[in-house]
Parts: sequence; structure tokens; C-alpha cells
Amino acid sequence: MPSPSILLFWVIFSLLISPSLSSNKLTLLGDAHFRNNSITLTQELNCLSPHPDPSSEVGRAFYIYPIRFLDSSTNTTASFSCRFSFTITPSSLCSFGDGFAFLITSRPDSISFSNGLMGLSSEEESNGYDSYVAIEFDTMFDPNLGDINDNHVGIDVNSVVSVASVDVLSKGIDLKSERQMTAWIEYRDGEKMIRIWVGYSQIKPPKPVLVAQIDLSKRFEEFMSVGFSASNSRGSSTHVVSEWRFKTYGLLSLSSVMPMDTVDEEIDCLVCDSEGQNGDFNYHHMDKRVGELALGLGGLVAFIISVSTIVGIVICIMIRRKKFKTRRGQICRFQENKVPQKLSLSEIKSATKGFNQNRIIGEGGSATVYEGSLPSCGSVAVKRFSQANQIGPFRNQFTTEFATMMGCLRHKHLVQLQGWCCEASELVLVYEYMANGSVDKILHRNNNNLRIFLTWERRLGIVLGVASALIYLHEECERQIIHRDVKTCNIMLDAEFNAKLGDFGLASVYEHSSITRDATIPAGTMGYLAPEYVYLGVPTVKTDVYSFGVVVLEVASGRKPVDEEGSLLADWVWELWGKGILIEAADVKLRWKFNSMEMERMLMVGLSCVHPNSEKRPTVREAARMIRGEAPLPSLPARKPMVSIRTVLPQVSEDIMNFGGDENFSLDDTPWLTPRTHF
Repeated sequence: MPSPSILLFWVIFSLLISPSLSSNKLTLLGDAHFRNNSITLTQELNCLSPHPDPSSEVGRAFYIYPIRFLDSSTNTTASFSCRFSFTITPSSLCSFGDGFAFLITSRPDSISFSNGLMGLSSEEESNGYDSYVAIEFDTMFDPNLGDINDNHVGIDVNSVVSVASVDVLSKGIDLKSERQMTAWIEYRDGEKMIRIWVGYSQIKPPKPVLVAQIDLSKRFEEFMSVGFSASNSRGSSTHVVSEWRFKTYGLLSLSSVMPMDTVDEEIDCLVCDSEGQNGDFNYHHMDKRVGELALGLGGLVAFIISVSTIVGIVICIMIRRKKFKTRRGQICRFQENKVPQKLSLSEIKSATKGFNQNRIIGEGGSATVYEGSLPSCGSVAVKRFSQANQIGPFRNQFTTEFATMMGCLRHKHLVQLQGWCCEASELVLVYEYMANGSVDKILHRNNNNLRIFLTWERRLGIVLGVASALIYLHEECERQIIHRDVKTCNIMLDAEFNAKLGDFGLASVYEHSSITRDATIPAGTMGYLAPEYVYLGVPTVKTDVYSFGVVVLEVASGRKPVDEEGSLLADWVWELWGKGILIEAADVKLRWKFNSMEMERMLMVGLSCVHPNSEKRPTVREAARMIRGEAPLPSLPARKPMVSIRTVLPQVSEDIMNFGGDENFSLDDTPWLTPRTHF
């Protein structure tokens, strides 16, 4: 074993180098590949066509050397600790893949192509020759395997049927959130106990999500491979692993160096075994003194190179800072940290050529939107609010929208605020520019000069993108946000037709724990408003769901929410459903170039969202799962139910509704914030 002095030198050196993954330390199998210091286990698949080659659905990655887990001379078993970060991202228009597993196996090349097994061998396939322990992060529900749902963590021992599992949604973790998560796995042989933690940050949570008492000493062989396995047999996701750390400890031969009751939470190398040799295990039987000398010289050379590199980088940075100091003021200010910054009115006028009428790309009841350009930032959308945008008791929409967006609303399906201006009498918000404009203009403009057509695949992507944004607002933000104005003209499309929800001028913000909510004057666009919201004025998650349902029907049918005769789109689709010809609601411009089952599924989900009874509507998350085919379709009545609304307003609400003091006040007298139509 190397001397203490050399070991100390090696630790010092290892702290100076990047602890990121390295491709020359990995063996990659199947679809797995190494990119950007991360392991990508699976690739995106085309879900609309069958997969011809099952090997293209599975990927594995292992540390290049086997690790010792048993010491036959002392009859002891190693304990281990592991930490890694991961993301699971579904492919566009696809349901989630099978999931992935952290794997310790005696046969790293034993890959299963069976559906839903994450590349793991079943008991029949292994036939006793493949001994493995896997921690699965499962995103595909298979009752035949004893799965509890499609969002769980389980422990597998020589079988894909878990010996222990937990619904991580109940622990506040969503494997399908598309966010980066970190997992910690620890096995203590002295206790025969496995503990698993999962969290959204790099700090280990205080409580594990799963604890199970399992004796792995009877499952381990002397040397086993460590890595990951994933598959996409019935869906398509990219499974990416980064910042992987692994360490064994506790073998009696080194108990004085690393006691069994000590777990190093900060491991500075990719994989460290209990003998401190990075998995080599003296296979070459080199002389110890030669090995110590080589290690010492190698460490010394590497240390000198590292110090020289750091000094060189510091010098280069100082030179570059001095060189570009005079140009710093020309760089767009809000591009540095992506935090919205205050801009001067002169900058805004310069960007829009003095609010030139030819640059108008959108107009609403409270604001006009101009296409603008700022130095080093390219095109932006400049939203200029009317000076008379506050009517009676209505809140100032600029204040509402600005406060909501400044609350760090960061999501890939929300239009991002980049700057703002509040100078003289001008109120301006600057957003990222969306090259393809709003969905309603593409759907309903007959003389579309750009000849942009929304294919069925793009329409699916738009609906699922908006659903993702609403799930974020309703469930994942620190406080719950009710948008209150979900409609196709507020859904923007970027150059790749990715949908982004915008216009938070009517948004309401609540604590997640709030039970009662005050009634307000109904605001929004008729045709998108839930009946109970029109009559009671209480915004809820389910009123947003209703608006989302109208959007779903609008995107699928290509029809406006209210036609020229004042008839509602939702009523028309309900009629077709009652006649058993729902598929005829499909947009004729698609010319039947769509999957009929997907179209009917979307239309049925849209109807469930516009159910007159708010309690019968699904959440947006449930609706998205049904659209993807991950959950059963809703059970709809044979025809549209009658609207039945029970008032829940207190008597004092009369003062709220009758804000002008007129005893003959009615909803028809309400000054709507956005265009009114027949309801």
C-alpha cells in the first residue's frame, strides 16, 4: 500500500482537478454515449413509428474496472456510498421511457431487450448467471412487474420485481418534472441496510425516501461492475447522468484507515475503491516500491502542470478584462445574468424606432406590442401599456404582470421577461421575441402570408407545452399562480414552434395552503371562461383548466372559441360527441393527416376539461398524462350536462359585484378587460 505521505499528496492533487466524469473511465454499451461531461444512456426515438432494432432502445455505462465487494481472505463485505445527478426528459410527442437504474452487476454485458425492464435481466433471462443489485428510477407503470405507479424508486435484487419501492410523488419528488435531481445511495453492511435519498439540490435531504433491510453479502461476488442502465421500449426519454461519485469502504484489511461507521459525503474522484487504487486492484503485480515511485512522480508532474495552468488562466482573464473594459457598456445589460433589468425610455424608443406604427406586431385592450431590437441582444418584443389601462376597480395590469414575472418565473414554456421601463408616463415590458407569433393568428388567419401550417405533431407539442407551463404555475411555483387568461392569442411560438404562455396581466397569486378566496369581477375573454367563474368571480385552478380545455378543442378543430353567430366551440364539440361522430371535429385543414386515436383522445380530454361541473374536471397534469396516453381516458356523459352553479358568495360580496353602487347592476354592465363575445 502507498505510504501515508504519497496518499496525502494524491488527495491534495485530486482536490485541484475537476471531479467531472471522463469518457476514458467508462465502458459504454448500446445507445449510451458520453457528451459534455455527462453520460447520456438513451437517445430520442420516433414514437410514431415502430422501433425496428430493440438494441437502439437500451443503453448502459459502467466504470471501466470491476470493483471489489468481497474479501474472501477475511470473509468481509464492503459497504458503499454513491451520489449522482440525473435528468429524465421525454421526447417531443412521446410518453416517458422506462426509466433508468443504478446497477451493480457481475455481468455488465448481460442486457435485456424486454419491454419495461430498463435493460435489466429478468429471473428467467439471468438463469442464476447474472447476479445484480439495482436501484431503479422507474417512469413506466407495469402492473405485471408489481410497479406501484409510473413515478417510483425501487430496489431490485436479481429480478426486475422490486423487493422494496416507494412512490416518490408522495415524498415531494417528481421523476417526470424534467428538472435535474440528485440521488444518494448508501449501503452499510454492518446494518444490512440500504438508504436512498433524492432531492432537487446538491444538499442531501435530511430524510431518505426509501430504507430497506437487505443482506447484500449473499448477492455480491468478489468483483462486480458499477454503472447505469436505461431503456425506451414503450416511450422515449433521454436519461442523462452527471457528477457521479462512488466509493466502497469497510473491508477489515483497511478498517484502521476507513472505519465502517464513517461515510465520506464528498468524494473527489469518479470511483474510489477501498484500496485507494482507483479500481486497478494490482492486476499487473508491479513492485510496490516502483508503484510508489511512479505514483509520486506522476502526482508531482500533474501538480506542477495544474498550478501552471491555473496561473496561465488567471493571467489570460486579467488581459481579457483589460482589453474589453471599454466595450463593457455596449453589451446588453440583461444578457449577463438573465435577470430583467431596467431600461431607459431612450433605449426603448431607439429599439422601436420611436414606437413606429410599422413595427406593431400585436394589439390588445391594455397594451400594444412592437418588434424591437437592442444592441447585442437581437430582436425583442416591446409591450407598451396604455396610459388608461386601469378601469374602475381593476388592478393595474402592468403592475400585476411585472410583479408576477419578476417573481423569477423561469420555465421553458413561459415567455421570458428580459427588461422593463417605467419613465415619465410610459410603462413598458420587454420580452423575448417569438418568431412565429401567436397560435391564434396561425390557426384562424385565412390569408396567412407566411404560409405557416400547424401539422398534427406541432399541435400536439403546443398543447403539451402549454400544459407543462400551467403545471408549473399551479403546482411547482413557490406560490400558486392562476393565469386567468389562457387563450391561443397568449400562446406564442418560437422559431422551432415551441409553445410559450405569456401575458400575466390578469394573473392571481395565492399561497398553496389557502382554502378560501375572495370573489372578483370576472376578467378574461368570453368563450374561454368557466361558467362558475362568470357567475361567481372566484378564480381557481379549475377555471384555468376550463380555459385550457377550450384551447385544446380550438387547436384540434381549428375553430374559434366563439363563431360569428355567437355559438360556443365547446357546445359544438359536445353535440358531435352526443351523436357519436366526435372525430368530425378534427380540423379539415389537416386533411386527415393525423392519428385518429390521438385526435379522439385530445378531443375527449378537451371535453373533460370544459365539463360544466368544475369538480369533474381533471387537473392539467392529469389532462397531460391522458393526452400522452399515460392514463386512462376520462369517462364522459352521453351529452353535455346542464350548468348548475350553487352560490358560495357571502352577502358582503354584493358590495364587490356592485362596485358602482348601482342597485340594478348586472354582469352585462361589467367592463371586460379583453374582447367580449356572446356566452
